[in-house]
Amino acid sequence: MTVPEIVTLAIGCAAVIEDISRRRVSNWTSGSALLLGLVFHYFREGWRGVAAAAAGAAVGFAVFLVFYLLGGLGGGDVKLMAGFGSLLGPGTIFCAAWFAAVLGAFMALGRVTFLALRSDPRAGRTAAHRDAIPYAPAIVAGVWLAALARG
Repeated sequence: MTVPEIVTLAIGCAAVIEDISRRRVSNWTSGSALLLGLVFHYFREGWRGVAAAAAGAAVGFAVFLVFYLLGGLGGGDVKLMAGFGSLLGPGTIFCAAWFAAVLGAFMALGRVTFLALRSDPRAGRTAAHRDAIPYAPAIVAGVWLAALARG
């Protein structure tokens, strides 16, 4: 395993645990991924590597920023994608975002279906409207799939 793959695995596990247990991804987790990506790529390729890592972070941030602005994602999810982008680079993080969006859609559909079947129709408002899903698992799975596909 390469250093970015090891860091991606560790950061991914931390982000999933945080998001499932606390419903938020800390800035420490996202910031660590961002910083480690920049540092690793600096030592590997110099300033050119830093530029590639920064481009990956910008792509990761920008792709999910739209969903954040529409109210579909939290800020921690957007920053997490930026952190992973610095580790993986712009091409791979774009692929990861696509995988994460597809996986997240399936997770949301499953969650809404489960809550709709479980809700009490006399309650007036179903639990599906009150409960948001933690999105870090979809992001992390998408990142890992993209990293595996990259080879």
